[in-house]
Amino acid sequence: MAKNISGRGQRELRVKVKTARGRKLSSTRWLERQLNDPYIKRAQTDGYRGRAAYKIMELDDKFRFLVPGARVVDLGCAPGGWCQIAVKRVNALGERKDKAVGNVLGVDLQEVEPIAGAELHVLDFLEDDADQKVKDWLGGPADVVMSDMAAASSGHKQTDHMRIMALCEAAAYFAFDVLNEGGTFVAKVLAGGAEGSLQKLLKEKFTKVVNVKPPASRSDSSEKFVVATGFRG
Repeated sequence: MAKNISGRGQRELRVKVKTARGRKLSSTRWLERQLNDPYIKRAQTDGYRGRAAYKIMELDDKFRFLVPGARVVDLGCAPGGWCQIAVKRVNALGERKDKAVGNVLGVDLQEVEPIAGAELHVLDFLEDDADQKVKDWLGGPADVVMSDMAAASSGHKQTDHMRIMALCEAAAYFAFDVLNEGGTFVAKVLAGGAEGSLQKLLKEKFTKVVNVKPPASRSDSSEKFVVATGFRG
């Protein structure tokens, strides 16, 4: 269970960042937010590769899809925080002798630093044979397909929304090709009006579809996560 990172009796000093000459105010605000983000500090302490690790941790605490023995595919896995959580929870290293041993496969367009217990590949999941490669690497169909991918920002809110929704739909179609019956699909989406078609698509393919904003997701961010369970096959 994710630890509570704030509460009474805990007092932390907030770091103030002065706006340097030549640096935009928005950059200063971003830097100040990074320096004061409790999840970033906690990730450094816990050895995770980013604050996003706590998002998948909180989602799994609620929906329990990363179970021992599960085969997991992480699309766009860099820098690797989601894989780190998955390795522990599906028992990929076999550390819990009384539990089944799972598989964690991470794919990304760029090379990712090795993660103990995870198999990492450079792969464009949009390639025609990507689904077969993934199933071969896993040794069978996946139980979970998860994605924290985001398209490169254009600076235009509506354009960025459409891009990430298109990427999410592509990830969903990939999941249809590699998931086992009863499997789970988890992906980041952005609020903005284009989610309807994705929701309709997922409801046709899964028994339950919910939208969640985990505590680790910043309150000022429009991101949320769709969790679709019970793949119909």
